[in-house]
Amino acid sequence: MELDKLSFPQAIRQLAERYGIELEEEEISLEQQQARSERDSLLALNSWAQNWFSEQLHDSEEGKAFGRSYFESRGFRSETLKTFKIGYCPDSWDAMSKAAVEAGYTAERLQALGLAKNKDGRLWDFFKGRVMFPIRDLTGRPIAFGGRTLSTEKKVAKYFNSPESVLYHKGDVLFGMHLAKPAIAKEDRVLLVEGYTDVMALHQAGIEHVVSSSGTALTVNQIKLIRRYTKNITVLFDGDAAGIRASLRGIDLLLAEGLNVNVVLFPDGDDPDSYSKKVPADLLKRYIEDEAKDFVAFKLELLARGSADDPVKRTEMIHSILGSIAVIPDAIQQGIYVKLASEELALSEDVLQSEINKVIRAKLLEEQKALKREEFRKQRMGEQVPFPPPAHATPDWSDEGGKSADSFLGGAMAEEEAHRTVIERDLVRRMLRFGGRDFTLPEPPEGAAPETVAFARYVISFMESLNFEIQHSVFAKVYGVFVEHARAETVPSIEDFMKLPDPEVQSFVVGAVLDKHEVSSRWEEVHQIYSAREEDLLNKALMDSLHLLKMSDNRREIREIQEQLATLNDAIGRNDEAAVESMRKLIERRKALDEQKRNIATYFGTAILP
Repeated sequence: MELDKLSFPQAIRQLAERYGIELEEEEISLEQQQARSERDSLLALNSWAQNWFSEQLHDSEEGKAFGRSYFESRGFRSETLKTFKIGYCPDSWDAMSKAAVEAGYTAERLQALGLAKNKDGRLWDFFKGRVMFPIRDLTGRPIAFGGRTLSTEKKVAKYFNSPESVLYHKGDVLFGMHLAKPAIAKEDRVLLVEGYTDVMALHQAGIEHVVSSSGTALTVNQIKLIRRYTKNITVLFDGDAAGIRASLRGIDLLLAEGLNVNVVLFPDGDDPDSYSKKVPADLLKRYIEDEAKDFVAFKLELLARGSADDPVKRTEMIHSILGSIAVIPDAIQQGIYVKLASEELALSEDVLQSEINKVIRAKLLEEQKALKREEFRKQRMGEQVPFPPPAHATPDWSDEGGKSADSFLGGAMAEEEAHRTVIERDLVRRMLRFGGRDFTLPEPPEGAAPETVAFARYVISFMESLNFEIQHSVFAKVYGVFVEHARAETVPSIEDFMKLPDPEVQSFVVGAVLDKHEVSSRWEEVHQIYSAREEDLLNKALMDSLHLLKMSDNRREIREIQEQLATLNDAIGRNDEAAVESMRKLIERRKALDEQKRNIATYFGTAILP
C-alpha cells in the first residue's frame, strides 16, 4: 500500500495475482462478471502483443535490421530495450493480425484495442512498420502502445498511440510510472519529460525517477497520479523556443494542483535524450540538480533573455508570471512568490498583489458566467435546473397545517437548513458590500450626539450579544475575517478575503461585491420614481436577518425538545419520577419557545395559529 499508493483491497488483489492466490470475494452480478472477463481478455491480448512485438525486435531479421539498428543508432543498449519491453511491428499489412488470430484472439478484440483495423472485411495492422513502446499501468501490465515510424516520408505521422479503450485512458496514464515509483519515493521528487525515449535515456543514465506525458498535454488526472507519490516535480524542457512555450502551459496546471515546481532548461537544440548522449551520467545528474530553478526564477530568466528591452513583451511576461502565482492554492506559498517576484522585478508587493487579485477575480467571474451559460443551456434543453432560493424572504416556520411530527423531523429539516443558509448568505453579503460604511447607531440616548461605527463592527456586536454563530462553512470563513479585524478595530478589504486559499470563499466574495442589477439614475429622474436602495435600509435588513436567525435557532431547539420528549415516553409510562420532572421542564421550555416564536412572527407581521 505504501510503495504503490494503493488502497487495501487493491494491494490485496495485486499480491494475490502476483503469487497465484485465489481470493474469495462477494458474489458479483452477471454484468460485472462479463465486464471483468472482457477486461481480462483484453489485458491478455495486450500482453501477448507486447511479447510478440518484442520477439520481432530481437529475433526476426526485419526487426534486427530496422528496429534494433534504429535504437542502437540512438545509443540505446539492449538491456534498456528489454527493461521497457520495446518491440517492433513488421512492415506488413497483416503479419501481427494473422499471428494473433492463430493464437486464439478474435478480430473484434484486436479492433477494440486499436491493434488492427478492418478494411473491406480484412484486418490490417495499425502499427505496421513501427517500433513499439508498451504503455503500462502501475502494476506493469500493458494497456496500450505507442508506435514510432521509421519512415522518412514527411506525410507519415511520426507517432501513433493506441485509441482509448476499456483499458486505456490517455489522460490518466504516465509512461514509465510503473518503473519510476520506487525511485520517486526515494528521491521525493519526479522528473517530467515529454517523450518515450527521454524516459528511456535517463533510465539508461541511472536516473529512474522520471515519467512522461507521452507527448500529450498534461492533465489533472496525471498530476493527481504524481501527487500520490510526491509533491515535488522538476519539468525538463527542450531547449527550443517552441518546446518552451508548449511546456509553459502545463506549469500553471501543476501549480494549481499544489505541486512544488522546478524547471530545467537544456541547451538550445537538445532534449533529455540527446543531452544524455553527450555527457557522462554523473555530469547529467549534476546538470539537472544545478540548473533546476523554481518557476518564477525560470520565467524571470526568460524575461531577461527575450524581452528585457521591449516594454510590451516585458509587460506580457510579468503578467504571465503573476498569472502563474495566482493559481497557487496555498496563500503562504503565494505570498513567498510575490515577495520573490517583487525583488526581482523591482515592483512593490502591493502592486503585484493587486494585479494577482485582478487575475483571481477575472477567473472567478468567468467561472460564474460559465455556470450561468450552462444553466441557461439546460433550461433551453428542458433539463431540470434547481432554482436558487429567494435572497430574502420570511419563511413559514410554523409546524401547523396538518403535518405530522415525523414529517416535521424529516422533510422540514432540509428546508430549515436551506433557509438558514439563505439568511447567513444575505447577512455576510451585506457585510462585504457595506462593512466599511459609517453606520449611525439607532436611538441614541436623549441629548447625546448620534454615534457612528463601521457597519461590519455593528453587525458583529449584535451577533455576539445574541450568541449567534454563522454555521455555513464558506460564510463562516468570511465572517471570521471580519471578527479578526474587528478586534483590531479595522475593517478588512476585498484583498484580505482574496488571500484566503479557498476558491469557494473567493467566488462568493467576488459575487457578493458586484452589483448584478442596478436601477438607472436616468430612469428615476425621467419617471420621478425613486426605488429604495439596500444601503439606505441597512438597519431594517439587519434586524430582519437577526430575527430570522433567532427563528432558525428557535426551530432547531423545538425540534430537539420534541426528540427528547419522544425518548422519555417509555420511562414516563413506568411512572419514573425523574422522567416526569424532565418532561415538565421540557414542556415549560417549549412554551417559552412558542412565545418567542409568536413575538418574532409579530415582528414580521405574520400570525401563528394556536
